[in-house]
Amino acid sequence: MAYWLYKSEPDVWSWEQQKAKGKAGEEWTGVRNYQARNNMRAMKIGDKGFFYHSNEGLEIVGIVEVCALSHPDSSAKGDPKWDCVDIRAVEDVPKPITLKDIKANPQFEKMALVTSMRLSVQPVTEEEYLEICRLGGVKNPPRSPD
Repeated sequence: MAYWLYKSEPDVWSWEQQKAKGKAGEEWTGVRNYQARNNMRAMKIGDKGFFYHSNEGLEIVGIVEVCALSHPDSSAKGDPKWDCVDIRAVEDVPKPITLKDIKANPQFEKMALVTSMRLSVQPVTEEEYLEICRLGGVKNPPRSPD
């Protein structure tokens, strides 16, 4: 099982815009960091993740899932070294979890959001995922496939 965190500036692409894309989802484009790209290349259909508002809000606001495997990023103007996945909204996090909340909790001291803050697509451990869901009031957290 794999879990992820996707960071987006809400004035560029918000959780509300992601939800509006429905079941079809949307490409997660514009990633120009090799580690983040490699994270997307490792993703599988059905992998779950958090949608995180960066710059404004600084909080986990929703849960998404991968609905299309890594493919050429349409915003890369034909540059073959950049890929993206498609993700779709699964559900809101009823009580958004702020970066401040995460940094204050020793359970998350090794979380990529704390240790690699600038990375736009990050791995999340199953333990981190389940605890953030619990803290955020997600009743039955959707799980990634085995």
